Amino acid sequence: MSQDYDADVAVIGYGPTGVVGALTLARQGARVIAFERDEEIYPRARAVTVNDWTMRIFQGLGIGERVQKVIDPQRALRWVTYDGQEVMRIQHPPSTLGAKARFYNIYQPVMEAELRACARDSGGLISVRYGAEVTDVEQDATGVTVTTHTATGEVRRYRTRYAIAADGGSSGTRQRLGIDLLGDTSEVTWVVIDCRVKRWWPDRDVLTFWTDKERPVVDIALSAGNHRWEIPLKPHESEADFPTSAAVWPLLRALGVSEDDVEIHQHAFYRHHVRMARTWRAGRVFLAGDAAHLMPPWAGAGMQTGMRDAHDLGWKLGRVLAGRLPESWLDAYEAERRPNAAFYTDLAVRLGRVIRQEVSDEERAALSAPPSEGLVSPFEPPLIAPPVLAAGWLRGPLGDASIVGRMVPQPVVGDTVGRMAPLDELLGDAFVLLGDDVDPSTLLTEEERRQWDALGARYRAVRPRSAHTQGPDELVDLDGVLRAWLRRYGVRAVALRPDRFVAAADTSGLAVPA
Repeated sequence: MSQDYDADVAVIGYGPTGVVGALTLARQGARVIAFERDEEIYPRARAVTVNDWTMRIFQGLGIGERVQKVIDPQRALRWVTYDGQEVMRIQHPPSTLGAKARFYNIYQPVMEAELRACARDSGGLISVRYGAEVTDVEQDATGVTVTTHTATGEVRRYRTRYAIAADGGSSGTRQRLGIDLLGDTSEVTWVVIDCRVKRWWPDRDVLTFWTDKERPVVDIALSAGNHRWEIPLKPHESEADFPTSAAVWPLLRALGVSEDDVEIHQHAFYRHHVRMARTWRAGRVFLAGDAAHLMPPWAGAGMQTGMRDAHDLGWKLGRVLAGRLPESWLDAYEAERRPNAAFYTDLAVRLGRVIRQEVSDEERAALSAPPSEGLVSPFEPPLIAPPVLAAGWLRGPLGDASIVGRMVPQPVVGDTVGRMAPLDELLGDAFVLLGDDVDPSTLLTEEERRQWDALGARYRAVRPRSAHTQGPDELVDLDGVLRAWLRRYGVRAVALRPDRFVAAADTSGLAVPA
């Protein structure tokens, strides 16, 4: 790195999105300098859940076991009425992505503290300037200049090659870049009541939506012995009506909650947003997380979508900085992430209509019922289904019958010398071609092999457990999961990206996607 640069990448905002971006870049050897206006972690719990896709990202960053210790598995989702009628329930099946559970409840301040602790152990590649407010971002053909101010009046300028704006929904960076945030904000104000649990009650670990036209409620267990309720104010109510915990208690008592169950330790107010930035990139500066999109909480995907943005951008940008990928790869960031953010935003809006009793019985059933036509992919409700890319660095058709764009399952597999471990641990952080009882390199043309070799790809035959391995770099499908998955889609070989999504398959061509 040239001495003209203070770091490779500036990360503006050091919440979960910024931390995951920094960790992902450091994993690729990039030097990161992060700027965070606040000295301490925001004390209120905002996000409430993570799922197995996010946990797989943590696993790839080498922090999965540490995060696992500060979160709790979530059993199910349900929608109930005030008279106790259960309208809909989604039971979480076992994860196919290698996590111990499909969904987890979190307490964001605790999980965020653990993420930052993991970043401090990144080998000196991540430095953080707490109390430094970014007041200007300028760029030219070779880099970005970030100006910061501190409470003591100190002004400093930092030079980096690129910058990631992860500075939240009111992103000052986005505003300085002149990027519009398009969409709407609800006129309804919600009160968020965070409590400490004093005793267990039935089904506390089931995420419950109290469905009602006037007073729908989110009722969710958080980790570390916390619980949260999110309740909308009625038109005649305002924040001034709830100045203290005592004023909030009638809202909880209406749900059957008493002082024997919980102790209120804080409450706050907010409004729902459905907004997305016009573009997520301006030259060398990228938007991620709430700086790029805002969604209602009903799908539990706001914070997670931000962390997935940062991971997607980070593994690409880190390889660009290291000279392992061309800069054109950065164009795939928004192409891949915008459709996914839009999907979860739309899903959150639709689930919100259910909780507000704005849908017919038929519409509600459609959220969890499989299509009438036969499917190649096993149906799961969209809220819990494994992720699928809708666009980006992919080759081949997309859709139910295609394996392209899907995330590979992560069973425990064996290797040639008898080790057994989750798939990702044996694949490593790389592009990998997998073959169903065949060396995938033998299915490539000379030019295709050259292209994948240029990306540092690895080639792995997946053998059945009933056969001998035939080479030093093969895998054994101990439970038959991988080979059955490949055969479901009628393919012999797939090319996996480092984020474990299928980029190409032999049925539509294994050439490196354009």
